[in-house]
Amino acid sequence: MKQRIVTGAVAAVFFLLFLQMGGWAFSLLMIAMALVGYHEFLRIHRIPATDAVALIGFAAAAFLASPDDVRDALGGLPVGSVLWIAMFVLLAATVVTKNRTTLAVAAVVLLGALYIGLGFHYMTVTRTEHGLFWSYLVFICIWLTDIGAYFTGMVLGKRRLWPEISPKKTIEGAIGGTVFAVLAALVMAWIDPGRLSVPNAVLIGLVIAVAGQMGDLIQSAYKRVAGVKDSGTLLPGHGGVLDRTDSWLIVFPLVHVLQLI
Repeated sequence: MKQRIVTGAVAAVFFLLFLQMGGWAFSLLMIAMALVGYHEFLRIHRIPATDAVALIGFAAAAFLASPDDVRDALGGLPVGSVLWIAMFVLLAATVVTKNRTTLAVAAVVLLGALYIGLGFHYMTVTRTEHGLFWSYLVFICIWLTDIGAYFTGMVLGKRRLWPEISPKKTIEGAIGGTVFAVLAALVMAWIDPGRLSVPNAVLIGLVIAVAGQMGDLIQSAYKRVAGVKDSGTLLPGHGGVLDRTDSWLIVFPLVHVLQLI
C-alpha cells in the first residue's frame, strides 16, 4: 500500500505539471504515453513488439496521438486516409506472410492504434484548444468517478455490476461514482458559471461517469480474455499506462464526439 501511495503521488505531480505547462510538453507526454500504452496492448495480446505489423501499429498510434499541426507537417493526410493505408498494409501482410500474420492479428494491431492513439489525441486537443478549465473538468470527473465508486462500493456494495468481467465492481459503487462525478462537475460550474451551466454540468458529469466506467470494463474484458491482471509494470502498485488511463481513452473522444466541450 505504501508503494502504491508513493507511486501514485509522484505520478500525479508529474502528470499535473505537464498538464499545467500544456503546449509541446503536454503533447509529447501524450505521444509517449500512447506509445507505451500501445506496447502494453500488444503484450496483452501476445504480439511481439518487434514484428513488422507491430511497427506499422506503432507508427499509426503515434500519428493518431499527435496534435493536428504535427499531422499537417507530415503531409496533411486525413485521418481516414491514414487508417485506410494502415489497414491495406496490414491486410497485405496476411498475403505476403502466407497467413503467418493472421487477420485477427492485423485487426488487433489496427484496433489498438485507433483506440489508444485517438484517445490520447483528444486529451491533447482538450488541453491545447479548450484550455485548463475543460481539461481539469474532464480529469476531475473521471478521477472522482473512480474514487466515488471505490468507497461507495466498499461501504454499500452488495450487488455485482458485471461479475463475469470485473468481479469486484458493484451496482452501488457505479451509482456512487456517478454521483461523485456529477457533484464534481457542479462544483466546476459554480467556480466558473460563465463557461459551464448547471444543466450542462449535470449532463457532462453523467456522460463522463458512465463512459469512464465502461472504459474500465472494456479493458477488464480484454485483459480477462488474455489472462492478464495488469497491462504493465511501469507504475509499481498501479500496473501500466493502460491500467491508469482506461477511462481516459473512452471519455475524452466521446465528450468531443458529443460536442459537450
